[in-house]
Amino acid sequence: MTLSTKTIASPVGDLTLVASDKGLVAILWENDSPDRVKLGAVEEDAGHPVLEATEDQLREYFAGTRTRFDLPLDFRGTDFQKSVWAELLAIPFGETRSYGEIAMKLGRPTASRAVGAANGRNPISIVAPCHRVIGSTGKLTGFAGGLAAKEYLLGLERG
Repeated sequence: MTLSTKTIASPVGDLTLVASDKGLVAILWENDSPDRVKLGAVEEDAGHPVLEATEDQLREYFAGTRTRFDLPLDFRGTDFQKSVWAELLAIPFGETRSYGEIAMKLGRPTASRAVGAANGRNPISIVAPCHRVIGSTGKLTGFAGGLAAKEYLLGLERG
């Protein structure tokens, strides 16, 4: 099945939105590695309803008027990755969690590195807020969009 795409401008650079008939599949960064998220065949379709809704909600988020996304999501990954991504969705706006805290929530207290790897492969950046995951010392750690983007997003959410 061919996925639909649309590229939009944002305060953190151009973002490529990707959707299936089921929902949002990915939000890719301007300089995203092609290996981070495997997609298959894509074609531009700026009028796809999920892409239009995503663009509208991202615009509201960046304007500071949206704190929660309401979009159908079509996560594609392993069961473990999906469990980590579900935990990302549970992190409240303006808060952060460590990799270890997420591992504990999953009942896998020694899986911090595996959580970090799954977090790094999160295909739906911003909406599934992987930017809210930090190191156990509070330090900002790797982020597909770059640390400057992560810092920007966390600052936006802290007001």
